[in-house]
Amino acid sequence: MLRRQDVGHRVVVRRIVGVSQDRPLFTDALGELVELTETDLTLATAKGTVRVPLKEVHRAKRVPPARRPPAADVVALELAANDGWPAPVQARLGAWILRAADNWTGRANSALAVGDPDRTLEAAIDAVEQWYAARGQQPLINTPMPLAAPVNAALDARGWTARPLTLVQTARVAALVDASPARADLPTVELADSPTDAWFEMVAEHKGTLPATAKRILTGVPDAVFAHVHDAEGELLAVARGAVSGPDRWLGVSLLQTAPAARRRGMGAHVLRALAQWAVQQRSARAYLQVEERNTAAVALYQKMGFSTHHTYLTREGPRQR
Repeated sequence: MLRRQDVGHRVVVRRIVGVSQDRPLFTDALGELVELTETDLTLATAKGTVRVPLKEVHRAKRVPPARRPPAADVVALELAANDGWPAPVQARLGAWILRAADNWTGRANSALAVGDPDRTLEAAIDAVEQWYAARGQQPLINTPMPLAAPVNAALDARGWTARPLTLVQTARVAALVDASPARADLPTVELADSPTDAWFEMVAEHKGTLPATAKRILTGVPDAVFAHVHDAEGELLAVARGAVSGPDRWLGVSLLQTAPAARRRGMGAHVLRALAQWAVQQRSARAYLQVEERNTAAVALYQKMGFSTHHTYLTREGPRQR
């Protein structure tokens, strides 16, 4: 049977789904174990997230991992993503990065658990809890998998919960340019060095009210661009942000949003293509984005454009301070 230290690893689960002629019927699920509780286990499979009650599990075991990027590549991409979404308050805990941004987005308000925290794991978690408590914030830890599997196991033992699984997906910039033809039937994608008030308003519809800290994060990267698409009357139809960061000059795509009236017209791919063309001029060869695995519509769009999952992460939530 599986144990908490198996979280973050690839497993196969044989599940009892019924009985026929007094014999049990089984189905198998293969994927990454993202959560294990006293009653259920949750897998991230190629077809989506699957939650299985433990009482239905006939057999389960860890299996060899699918082909994965080297650990150093995962760390490098996570550090580039940190540079592309810079929390205004950051501190080091060994190689871990503690981040705070007035609670705006999990990325900017969680400890990035990559590398050696320069102390025991239990002491590192204690230090994270103390650091966030001093700021009046709930402690959060970002755990890239499977690198942070030991961290996840330790957090499970301490009663930390998890937010939905996030996929870190990558694609070649050149492939994004070629993935869809130029669309003469759609308005031009305008790329600006700074966002307009209307751009912020559209983002706020999805992300909630944007504090001053949010605007510092969004505009705090030297090589960043803000996509705007307007209709003939000047109404904003779509927005997105592109930021190039890290020694390898990764293009980070974020906040791609389309107004309801402009959906199902290929607007998302249209904007992605424009960001990729800009990134080519910035000497960027690879792109990444972060999307919740449960956001199936977005995942399908990105897959169509050529993105595939590089690695995953969980944002772990510690006990709230009283």
